[in-house]
Amino acid sequence: MNTSRRILLTGLAGLAVAPTAVAAALPSPEPDDVTVAEERFARTIAAAHAPNVTCVRQAERYADAHWPEYVVAARAVLDARV
Repeated sequence: MNTSRRILLTGLAGLAVAPTAVAAALPSPEPDDVTVAEERFARTIAAAHAPNVTCVRQAERYADAHWPEYVVAARAVLDARV
């Protein structure tokens, strides 16, 4: 399996992580404690979970408002890649 396929599968696994279940167990991270890669990936996951994914603007607004809830999932995926 090549690297890009592994990254894609890992990313899809991160999308399957329920952020509400994980967020209930862990304290929410402070925005200062999040790396740029974690924030970007969290925004990507949040946009994928937007109620109306077909509308780009609504997905972006949802990601802007809810990305901190998805940091734990983003960290799990980024850590799995190492």
